[in-house]
Amino acid sequence: MRLVRVAFAAILLSLAAAPQVQAARGDVSVEEQYDLGLRYLKRGYYVKALEQFNKIRNYHRDDPYAVKAELAIADVYFEQAEWDQARVAYEEFMRLHPRHEDIDYVVYRLGLTSLKKSTKVAARDQTWTRHAVTTWAGYESRFANSEHLEEVQELLTEAKDRLAHKEFLIGEFYFRRKAYNAVISRMEGMLRTYPDCSDVPMALAMLAVSYKRVGDETTAAMAAARLSADHPESRALRWLRLREPTLLAAPEAEAAAP
Repeated sequence: MRLVRVAFAAILLSLAAAPQVQAARGDVSVEEQYDLGLRYLKRGYYVKALEQFNKIRNYHRDDPYAVKAELAIADVYFEQAEWDQARVAYEEFMRLHPRHEDIDYVVYRLGLTSLKKSTKVAARDQTWTRHAVTTWAGYESRFANSEHLEEVQELLTEAKDRLAHKEFLIGEFYFRRKAYNAVISRMEGMLRTYPDCSDVPMALAMLAVSYKRVGDETTAAMAAARLSADHPESRALRWLRLREPTLLAAPEAEAAAP
């Protein structure tokens, strides 16, 4: 029985090795060589995959599969979590083939490499999150039919919310120190740049208090009114009502308002 298993394993190994042997002898087409590289990549044999794709790119430059191999090289780096090398490879592919049929995939992966390098802790450096947002700017209009559009939209929302939260944390820091002009500058900037972020209600509440503290009653009332109208059930509205009740109409008046 043991001999049967050994023989069966040997047959499987010989079948798996057949494409490699053929490739070494030059008996296979460029397409078959490319498919072999993809099999290496799928199985996690990254070094072999990289060697295979580089051979195609270097020795068959006029073949359409050479272009496919260039993109596959970037994918190998991506699967290895070599984010910097992957980013450079995707950028180089975009530069050389700006109208390639898979350019939507390239832009998707390029933004993803930046997001992979970023930190999810909003208080830390968000340089790479900004890179991802910049890379995906206009993706919906450029690639409306891309199969990656939905994922890009979700990741873009997440990335923007993280950037907005960093700005909010800075504004909150100033608020605790009663530096109200600095609070106004940060929160207004955050609301202009990220109007749909999750921190909008609390930013409006802090703006209302900050404007009141610097003596701008009119703008304070406008911020409070916007908070009350747009986020009537928010914790931020309850916070504002406790801290500065004069900025808000009485609950009865709010309920009667059209």
